[in-house]
Amino acid sequence: MEETIDRQDVQKEGSGILKAAWLIALVTILSKIIGFLRDVVTAKYYGTTWQSDAYFYAYQIPSFAIILLGGVGGPLHSATVAVFSKLIPNLNEKPSEFVNKLYNTFLCASIIFFTALGVLFFVFAPQVMQIIINNGSPAMIELSAKHLQIMTPVFIVGGIVGIYYGLLITYKKFMLPNFSPIMMSLVIIAGCWGVSLFRQDTNCYVLAWATTIGAICQFLLQFPQIRKIGFRYKPNFCFWNNPELKTLIELVFPAILSSTIGQLHIYIDMFFTSSLKNGAWTSLGYANRIFQFPVGILVTAFLVPLFPLFTRLVAQKDEKGICTYFNKGVGLLFYVAIPIIIGIATVGMDAVRLVFERGEFDYNSSVMVFEALLFLSVSILPYVFRDSITRVYYAFDDAKTPFLVAASSIILKIVFNYIFITVMGMQIGGITLSTSLVTLYNAVGLGVLMSKKIKLDYKDLFINLSKMVCIGAVSFVFCHYAALWMPDIFDGMNQQLFEIIRIVIVSVVLTCSYVAMSLLFKVGYIDEVKDRIMAKIIHK
Repeated sequence: MEETIDRQDVQKEGSGILKAAWLIALVTILSKIIGFLRDVVTAKYYGTTWQSDAYFYAYQIPSFAIILLGGVGGPLHSATVAVFSKLIPNLNEKPSEFVNKLYNTFLCASIIFFTALGVLFFVFAPQVMQIIINNGSPAMIELSAKHLQIMTPVFIVGGIVGIYYGLLITYKKFMLPNFSPIMMSLVIIAGCWGVSLFRQDTNCYVLAWATTIGAICQFLLQFPQIRKIGFRYKPNFCFWNNPELKTLIELVFPAILSSTIGQLHIYIDMFFTSSLKNGAWTSLGYANRIFQFPVGILVTAFLVPLFPLFTRLVAQKDEKGICTYFNKGVGLLFYVAIPIIIGIATVGMDAVRLVFERGEFDYNSSVMVFEALLFLSVSILPYVFRDSITRVYYAFDDAKTPFLVAASSIILKIVFNYIFITVMGMQIGGITLSTSLVTLYNAVGLGVLMSKKIKLDYKDLFINLSKMVCIGAVSFVFCHYAALWMPDIFDGMNQQLFEIIRIVIVSVVLTCSYVAMSLLFKVGYIDEVKDRIMAKIIHK
């Protein structure tokens, strides 16, 4: 009888986790949509200039604190959850005096560390930006240093927000931590609109101030909930002979080191991009966010519910189940990713012009963004595979292998950038082509090393991928000629209306040809999806 109750409790908890995961996914999608709107507004008022480059170069440093270190899934958030969840047995009660004391000690340590970091970046901002954008003009370096100085408070806020995220998650307050990043996007949008009404801001100072204010708003949004839970701030500097704080620090610093690897790739790109034309770094940023819009939503929607499932299957030592769900998840991601690549290749330029080309964002800006996006699009397949298999490593409690593979790719990133930019003289596309090849290296490395833990059935997965690629190639030909013939048919039409019509027609051609051939050649998992849809229709 007790065993039956336990199973019911486990199933109930699992159902709750999956429900929360989907809610988080929906909020993430909302966040990406608002973030995309922020980019559209920013592009309209600031375009792709050396001044916008200066802001985006400087932004990469404080964003490391607020997004990577202090964000959801970041080191501070993860360490807080890992330690405090063990010290709080009853979530319905207010935290004990001991827990409150540890909270204040950790918060004080974080504030001291990040304040020191912020002061260093404020004082040495010119020297830091000189190193990162070594080939930039003196005016760009000077302006970028000013932007960095304006945004240094973000370091302090990032540390506090990261701890707050962890505490809220510990108390199962899932929505607020995932919703609060939207605040920065909203403040930046408001700042851009405000400037357009009252004055010009060619040096992008409003963007820097809005970033700082947006970070502070994230803190202000969460603070009342932290107090409601029962945490009270009272400075505590008991840093020595504190086992719990030691555990927190031991968790935080390796994770910070791991997060730094990804940031190093960005700094390497910044160094090489500074030798390219004005607006190059801004264009790369927009291209990456266009890329992340569909791909990030896909990865979130599929992998958020799959991660706890992988963890449970690993605990049950169900290798067959892991292989089955991994192949289904990655197979479906592959299936949806290929049309995205085809869409970018055929009507990507139309989409960039339609979304961004207004105000200060002109045709040349669209060309730069599309060039970066085109070479970046080829990384979608290895990107989804890498992110999927990384979840399997995490399910095995192995964060070391993904870290080592990512760390080993740093030299490769430098070599590829040097070859494509310095030797071959490629422009923005050389940077994103380098990124795509490094992503492929990471995916292959993680895929090969997984055999030490479990034998995943790659054969069926890649047989299906081969079918998808062949079908995709035929669909691409249909879409290419459909897009090619349309200017003659709609000659003299308004440019924006023509772009909308071309995107719609190519999308219809792509969907019909791709799905029809998938069913004809029995691509894996597609029949299963079709059967489930038909069953629901018949049931209704």
